[in-house]
Order: sequence, then C-alpha cells, then structure tokens
Amino acid sequence: MSTRSSSTLKVNRRALVIALVVVTILLATVLVGGELYARHQVSRCISTQFEKDMGSKIDVGFGAKPMLITWIDGKVDQVKVDSADSKFGPAVGMVVHARFNDVSVSNNGSGGTIGSSSADVTWGNDGIRQTLGGLVSGVTSSSSSGLLTLDVLGGLAQLQVKPEVKDGTVQIETMSAALLGIGIPKDLVSGIVDVFTQSLQSYPLGMKATEVKVTDNGVAVKLAGGRTELPAAQNNNNNISC
Repeated sequence: MSTRSSSTLKVNRRALVIALVVVTILLATVLVGGELYARHQVSRCISTQFEKDMGSKIDVGFGAKPMLITWIDGKVDQVKVDSADSKFGPAVGMVVHARFNDVSVSNNGSGGTIGSSSADVTWGNDGIRQTLGGLVSGVTSSSSSGLLTLDVLGGLAQLQVKPEVKDGTVQIETMSAALLGIGIPKDLVSGIVDVFTQSLQSYPLGMKATEVKVTDNGVAVKLAGGRTELPAAQNNNNNISC
C-alpha cells in the first residue's frame, strides 16, 4: 500500500471516529433533553389529574422507568404522591404520603386508571385544633387510651372522642362530654364531632380507611384502594394534553 493511500485511510478513520463521537454526544443530548422534557410533561399531567381529586397541592415522584417510554405508552409502574401544602381537603396540617401502582394515563388528558394504591396519613393535634376552630381551644391525644381530648370554651368544657374504622371510613365516637366537670348531653357537641369526622373522610381516588390509631401527637390513618378510574385533567374547563 502506498504512503498516500495509508495517509488517506488514517484521515478517513479519524474523520469516522470524530463523526461517531459527535453523533454519540448529540444522541445523548437528545435523550437527556427528551427525558427531562417527558418527565416534566408526565409529572404535570399526573399532578393536575391527582390534585383534581385530592383537593391539595402535591409533589409527584416516579419509579425507575424512563419517562420517555412512559410518554409513549402511557404506563407508569409507580407514582409516589406527597401532600405539598398545609391543607388537605378541609383538614389543616394533614400530611399524606400515597403510592399508586400500575398507573395508566391517556395522551389526551381524558383520564386513566390506577391498579392499586396505599397511603399513610398523619394529622397532628394542633392541625386538628385549627380545623375544628371556633369553640375548640386545645387538643391532646393519648396512645395508651386511644382517646383525644378537646378543650372547649377555653377549657371550661372537655370532650373525649375515639376514632374507629367502620365500613372503610373513619368515624368519630363521643366517649364523654363535660362542662365544669359535670356531664352534658353528647348532642350539644355533635357539631364539633361532625367536623372532625368529615375532615377524616377525604379519601383520594377510591381509597378506603383500613386502620386508624391515636398517637401521642395526633391521629394516624392507613388507606388502601384497588383498581379505580383516574379523572380527566382539566384547567379552566379545558382538557390538558399529557
């Protein structure tokens, strides 16, 4: 082989290597950029749809599956949802950590399905006090007795209640009510108990209560759900495309 041919071959090889490096860099840039864009789009789509039903701002996390694939097939193995503001439905200070499995979302914002779900809910005593507001000036709880004590009218009256799970919902039962140490009819405090009960029944996306515990800091609830429909994403009454 002549010196000229050898030199030409080396130049061609060098050019090929450079071209392959450039193509690889461009491809990696496109994939990374595409993944970031897809993650943003899917996160926005799912956040909007979940917030619609959960009634609270949320943070969304995903499993290991690349979002580029999710953007194409509309399948998400796992979605982790954390309440991101100080209010969940009517409850002030309620914190929700939920996990949704086998989520399928449409590519036109028309909804989807959830295979199964679970959630841990915690609600501190001060948040309970703020939610009940008005007549309730203080809330304490005892894990040993399973009771919450509500101070009413600046402590002149006390109400002891016990949360229980019945038919998939948390119900609040009044155990005792007293004014200046003297028992009073439970009906007189039914309004407070009703607000307490309603605040513990904002279950997102087909979930049901499976367990409730009174802790020394408040109330802890476990939720679980099976297959359910994911509502359509909407913004100003217009569907948002995923």
